[in-house]
Amino acid sequence: MSLYEPVHARFERFCQARAYGQTDWKDLMQDVVIVAFNRMEELKNPSAFLSFLCGIAIRLLSNQNRKKKEDYLAHHERLVNSLSCGNDDGHALMNRDLLYTALSRLSEQQRETIILFELSGFSIREIAEMQSSGESAVKQRLLRGRQQLMLHLQSLTTVNESR
Repeated sequence: MSLYEPVHARFERFCQARAYGQTDWKDLMQDVVIVAFNRMEELKNPSAFLSFLCGIAIRLLSNQNRKKKEDYLAHHERLVNSLSCGNDDGHALMNRDLLYTALSRLSEQQRETIILFELSGFSIREIAEMQSSGESAVKQRLLRGRQQLMLHLQSLTTVNESR
């Protein structure tokens, strides 16, 4: 718990963004914590605990996607309907939904890279290690992912404004 508490908020944001359109992020967090607890001996550096958790989450989602392809539209509808208002106002909920919808339209690698960098605050070097790729590949995915994200956000915003 001493390793988990300091990284909880960042890990939660990662799971919310990464699981969007695929599975419930709270379930993902629970599954990851269980797996991490059972594999703690594999953690070589306690300062890399967040990276350890995100890596497990990525693998769990990847395995889940291989085993079962869900109908995106039905799942997306459930997620939108289950959003709680909490402390968010209507605009914040709409903006988050637009962002997550746009993110879900990116390729898996681009989505993962943007979430790790922009939402979870990992460095390019850390992302390269997690994704087993070079730093230049991560930079390229960020660049292309941002460009695609901007296009998707513009088209979603245009559709919403016309309603």
